[in-house]
This record gives sequence, C-alpha cells and structure tokens, in this order.
Amino acid sequence: MMAKKTEERNMRSLNLDEMSAQEIVSLMQEEDREIHFGISPATPHIAKAVEEIVKRWQEGGRVFVIGAGTSGRIGMLDAVELGPTFSVESDRWTAIVAGGNEAMWQPLEENEDDEAVIQAELKSRNLNEKDTIIGIAASGSTPFVVSGLLYGKKQGALTIAISNNEQTKVSAISDIGIEAVAGPEVIRGSTRLKAGTTQKMIINMISTAVMVRLGKVYGNEMVDMKLINQKLVQRAAGIIQTVADIPEEEAFTLLKKSQFQLKEALFMALTDASQEEAVRFLQETDGHIKKAVTLFFGKNTK
Repeated sequence: MMAKKTEERNMRSLNLDEMSAQEIVSLMQEEDREIHFGISPATPHIAKAVEEIVKRWQEGGRVFVIGAGTSGRIGMLDAVELGPTFSVESDRWTAIVAGGNEAMWQPLEENEDDEAVIQAELKSRNLNEKDTIIGIAASGSTPFVVSGLLYGKKQGALTIAISNNEQTKVSAISDIGIEAVAGPEVIRGSTRLKAGTTQKMIINMISTAVMVRLGKVYGNEMVDMKLINQKLVQRAAGIIQTVADIPEEEAFTLLKKSQFQLKEALFMALTDASQEEAVRFLQETDGHIKKAVTLFFGKNTK
C-alpha cells in the first residue's frame, strides 16, 4: 500500500501561520485547483458506478452511503437532498454515519473503529444482492467503512469505494474503487478541506447522474420534485411554461389537473394528451418523459 497523500506535509503551506488572511485564502484557492486534476482520472470509474447502481435500482435495489466523520457527513448531506429534488424515498438512498445521526452535529470520530456496529446496521436493513454500498473514506482504510464494504461483499451487494489516496484498502476490497488524489492538505491531515470537497463532488456526480439516467430530469430540468411548498409549485409551473412554451396560467391549470404531478402535467403540455394517457405512457417508459413523448407521437402518427 502506497504512502497516504492526505497525510503528507504540504510544502507550499509550511509558513501558513505567518501568512496574512489574504495569503491564506489565496493559497487555499490555488490548492483547490488540484481537486479537478484529482477527479479527472477517476471519471471512468465514477461513470461505471452510476451505470451499475442504475441496473440494481431498476430491480428495486437500494443505496447505502457509509462513512465516518467528515466523510460520513458528506454522504448524509447528499442523501437528504434526494427526497425533495428527485422524490427518492429515504429508505432507498440512505446515509449511515459512524456514531449515528448525532455524529452530524457532534465530533464522534472515535466511532470510526466501530466495525461490528456497521455490520449490524446493514444486517438490520436486510442488505441483499440488489443493493449498493458506497463507502467514503479519505484515508482509504477507515475500519467502519472497510467493515461495511466487506459485509456488503459477503451479501452480494455492489460495493463502491471513494477515497483520496492511491491503491487504498477500500479500493482493493470493492467492485469499483474511485480514487481521487488532490494532494496534501494546506493543514496537514485536515481532510475536511480538499479531500472533503473532492468527496462531495464525486458523490454529487454519482447521485445526480443516477437520477438523470432514471428519467428524473427532462433536458436539464428537475421534473420529479416533491411539490411540498409554494416555491416548488411555482418552480414546477415555470418548468412547464419554459419547456412547453405555454402561458403560466395554462401551466398551473395542468398542474392542478394532474394533482400536482409534474411529470404528468409536463407530458400533457407537450402532447395535448389526457391525464390518463400521461399516466399510461409514463408507466410504459419507466417515467422517462422524453421516451414517453416519443412513444406517444410514434403511436399516434401511424
């Protein structure tokens, strides 16, 4: 196993404690450029992870994102946004943080060694071969994450590792190892900095690309939102108005007609179809609006 880049001294910040505020901020901004160079070689692995998750998701599979400390919090930060953004049920894309949800607010890093706890947690969720575990660990060797990935492997689940070093333990034991090396931190070993930002970007890529591939986006518009407040209803009407090029009043009418189901309302706006047809064609295409519209016009032009 190679030396950990995340633990090396950053030679550019040796005099950090003597720098002015402007110099510190400028140095950190320059260092953050390394994040993109670190992620670029990993993009084929990230894309493979997306495609493999989609396959299992379509069979009813779930995703569990596990991590300790900063890595665990980053997994949670992404997971909780998927409900309002893409109408994903909380039990289908779940973040598990070492130390439990309390670790989101309290520094409970001592729990990163809880190997038995994560296995018990995954066992209680009836982990199976349709599921996916994404383990996030800057070092690539966090016991909590290693243990969870090994348990997932034993149950036949897809295992994906995200780390910030080369040739890491989590990569070695996973089906897909994503290693994004952004180099030493400005403060030695403080992986809440570049490593944390890198992890956030990667988990964003994975979850977003999965949702796009599942048909929860039309063009670049969110079309599977939960319309749980007036702001989101207004946004949904704006999407229909823009995409279908219709007046705002008509967009609201279609939303009400569809019981505020955005996909159905947009399908009706694009096709002049009935709500019943919207439901049927969307079901036939697994919720992909573009595919549903194509199918509708294909059947109605023969």
